[in-house]
Amino acid sequence: MNLVFKALSDPTRRQVLQLLRYEPMTAGALAEHFPVSKPTMSAHFAVLREAGLIDADKVGSTITYRLQLSVLEDALLAFAETFGIGLSATMEKLDEHPAR
Repeated sequence: MNLVFKALSDPTRRQVLQLLRYEPMTAGALAEHFPVSKPTMSAHFAVLREAGLIDADKVGSTITYRLQLSVLEDALLAFAETFGIGLSATMEKLDEHPAR
C-alpha cells in the first residue's frame, strides 16, 4: 500500500492515471500532455509500474500503458478499512450483532 500512496502523491502521476481511465495509451501520447522531458515521464511510469497501478506492453519500440484499476481499488479499500470504513468493518459489526 505504501508504494501506491507514494505513486499517488505526485500530481503528474495522478493525471497519468486519469488519462488511462479512458483507454490504454502509448508513452509518447501520454508524454504529450505534460511539459516535462521524456526521461522524467519514464521515471513517473516506473513509479506507477512499481506500485502495480499500470502495466505496459512493448511492441517494437512502442510502449503502451494501461490502468490496473483493481490495484488502486484494493489500496483504497485497505486504506479506508484502517479507519473503520468499508466492507470489513461492516461485516465485523454484523458478526457482533447477528440477525435474530
